[in-house]
Amino acid sequence: MKDELNITNKWICDKCQESLVLEKVKVRYLEGNFEVELLKCPTCKMVYINDDLALGKMLEVEKGLEDK
Repeated sequence: MKDELNITNKWICDKCQESLVLEKVKVRYLEGNFEVELLKCPTCKMVYINDDLALGKMLEVEKGLEDK
């Protein structure tokens, strides 16, 4: 997630108008729990997941978990 460190100041929460910060968040899918660093609003706690992550790594993990 080092690439996201360079873009943290470019993303602002639409609801709160706060700059997103890189923070560890817990992600749960099926019976799996994962801790991942993602951009998150410090006020409302909404998390930003970019297209590359959603359609790339997360999709791979999802398919792997469903195959088990």
